[in-house]
Amino acid sequence: MLIELLKQNLIFLTSSIFILGLLVGSFLNVVIYRLPVMFKREWRKDCYTYLEENYKATIQLDTSKEPAEPFNLVKPDSTCPVCGHQIRAWENIPVISYLFLKAKCSNCKTPISIRYPLIELLSAILASLCAWHFGFSLAGLAAIFLSWALISLAMIDYDTQYLPDQIILPFLWLGIILNLNNTFTDIESSIIGAVAGYLSLWSVYHLFKLITNKEGMGYGDFKLLALLGAWMGWQYLPAIIIFSSLVGAIIGVSLILFKKHQREVPIPFGPYLAIAGWIALIWGNEINQSYLNWIS
Repeated sequence: MLIELLKQNLIFLTSSIFILGLLVGSFLNVVIYRLPVMFKREWRKDCYTYLEENYKATIQLDTSKEPAEPFNLVKPDSTCPVCGHQIRAWENIPVISYLFLKAKCSNCKTPISIRYPLIELLSAILASLCAWHFGFSLAGLAAIFLSWALISLAMIDYDTQYLPDQIILPFLWLGIILNLNNTFTDIESSIIGAVAGYLSLWSVYHLFKLITNKEGMGYGDFKLLALLGAWMGWQYLPAIIIFSSLVGAIIGVSLILFKKHQREVPIPFGPYLAIAGWIALIWGNEINQSYLNWIS
């Protein structure tokens, strides 16, 4: 009965996905913060192990600042970073708790960043738009999960300038698998899109480095564009590259002009690729058609 209602009533489907998106958005906030911390701790341990095994170093890993309990996406429970107050269930309701608490910790009254409810809302809005656009279908479900992955990648790259393989690579392969059944494009376009997406930015990277002796972007950007190419096909890559470059240039110049960003500090390109990729996922066909009509 519920499945039939979701299939037949688009408004009910979209509303349900919106509520689910709010809940997932709360989890995305955890992923965005904890995943880079987990990487850094693992890399630190690997470095100490390498030094001990290969150089007989006597350096001992300082575990005094390491948490006594497991640190992953599930544990420990969320707490206030200032006073350590454990966030209770009613304080963790997406958006509503933020408003009810008046954007402050219930214990120490430290302001809570507006970023948390914004990510929850973004997660819900993008998922709802995917449901509205694709309907009750495999493409709709896949697009929703890709939207959540792109939000996580964009925010992690913005915070740390890392684009984790743990998110990119599974979704890259998922895009190819989905297109075995022509979910978004044919399998030939998907595979060529993955290869062309990676090699296009790889070529730009090495050409820029050859001319300026500087690195203009990271390898994570190549993989992210390969992911988008695997999902949507090589035909969408020009629009994604042009739009992401345009948005990146406008935002980057604006930040510098308004002194919100120093010239020598690199600006991550991943968020702009993610924005352009999501737009292409929903409106890429219309954008390509308009472009072809314009040049003809």
